[in-house]
Amino acid sequence: MLEKLFESRLRKKKAALKAPLPLQVTLPSGASVKFSPHPSVTVTLKRKRALLALMSPSIDRIGRAYVEDALDFHGDIEEITACIIKLVGLDRLEALEGRRTGLVRRLLAHTRRRDKRAIEYHYDASNEFYRLFLDARMVYSCAYFRTEDATLEQAQLDKLDYILTKLQLKQGDRLLDVGCGWGGLILRAAERGAHAVGITLSQNQYDYCQQMIVKQGLQGRCEVRLQDYRTMREYGAYDKIASVGMFEHVGLKNLPLYFNTLEELLKDDGAMLLHGITSNSVRHREVGAGAGAFIDRYVFPDGELPHISYVMREMNAAGLEITDVESLRRHYAKTLAHWSRRLDAHANRAVELVGEQRYRIWRVYLAGCAFGFAQDWMNIYQIQARKRIAGEDNPFPMTREYMYTQQR
Repeated sequence: MLEKLFESRLRKKKAALKAPLPLQVTLPSGASVKFSPHPSVTVTLKRKRALLALMSPSIDRIGRAYVEDALDFHGDIEEITACIIKLVGLDRLEALEGRRTGLVRRLLAHTRRRDKRAIEYHYDASNEFYRLFLDARMVYSCAYFRTEDATLEQAQLDKLDYILTKLQLKQGDRLLDVGCGWGGLILRAAERGAHAVGITLSQNQYDYCQQMIVKQGLQGRCEVRLQDYRTMREYGAYDKIASVGMFEHVGLKNLPLYFNTLEELLKDDGAMLLHGITSNSVRHREVGAGAGAFIDRYVFPDGELPHISYVMREMNAAGLEITDVESLRRHYAKTLAHWSRRLDAHANRAVELVGEQRYRIWRVYLAGCAFGFAQDWMNIYQIQARKRIAGEDNPFPMTREYMYTQQR
C-alpha cells in the first residue's frame, strides 16, 4: 500500500517537472519510475524505511537512509546530488533556513573536553582516509583558484600564499595558526622564513605535523602543539595570527572569548587573517531542509555557523580593526567538488580505511556541500584585521594590489 502511494506521488512529481531529470527511481518491489528516456542516475530503494524518508523528504532523512543502507545511489555524484535536490523540492531558497540549536545544548556545548571529543571524532578517523581526497599538502580548507582550470594542488598552494600575502608575512615574523590542521600553512610559512607555531586538538594531525617538520628539516622554525586556544598565555608574542576553518568549532557563546584571546596574543602592530564558513541567516540558524541536522549528526558534532555580521561585531568588540573582507564561496564550491570526485574515485580504499557507513557519510557530505556552496546556501569569508592601538597607523598598503602580486 505504501509503495503504491509512493509510486503515485513519484509519477505526479514527474508530470509536474518543467524539464526531464536524468533519473530512475527503483522501488523495493523492483518496479521503477523513469524521469527521462535515458536516465544516468538511479536511486534504488532497498527497504520500506526509504519510502518513508522520501514521503516527507529532507536532506537529513534521505542522508540517513543512505548511510544506513536503506537506499542506494548509482551514477555521477554531482548528477546524483542535483537530481535528489530537484526530486524532493529542496532547491527552494525559502526552505533553507533551519532550526536554531536549542538553548540547553548551546550552553552545554563547547567545553574544552567536549570540543576535544568533537575534533577527535571528525579529524582522527584516519590520515590515510583524508589523503584520498585532499591535495599533497593535506590542506583541508577552501582553495583559491586563480584560474578556472587550476589543479587542486596549485589552488591550495595559491591559497596558502594568498593568506600569507594578506598577512604581509616577513622573514623572521612569528606566526600562530590556530587550528593548524595537517600543517600546510605553518610549513609554508616556515619555508618562507617565518617562525611558525600551530595548535590543534587532533592527535593524528599533531603526529603528522611533527613528522613533516622533521622530514622537511624545519625544526627550530616550525612547531606544532596539542593545545586548546583557551590555555594560551603568550600575550603579545605573535606578529601574525591565522585562523583557518576554526571558528566553526568555537561556538557562538565562545566567539567573544576567542577573539579576545587572539587580540591578546597579537603584538601591538600585529595582523590576523580569519578564514571560515558562515551562515546566511542573521539569526545564525543552521542550513535548512535537514542539511544542518545531517552534518551535526554525522560530520561536525556541535558545529555552529555564525552570520558574518556577528563575527565582525565580536572582532570589533575585541579590539580588532577589520581592514578587508572577501567572500570565497565560489572557490569553496570548486574545492568541495574536487574533493567529492576524488573520494568517489577511491571508494573501495575509503571503505577499507573507515568502513562503508563512514564512507557514505562523507560521500553525502562532500557532494551536498559542493552543491550548497554553489547555490549560496552558506558562505565562506576571509577577514583581515589588525590589533587596534591608539595612534598607530594601519600597517597594510592603501590599495589591494599587493594581494594579487605573485610572491612565490
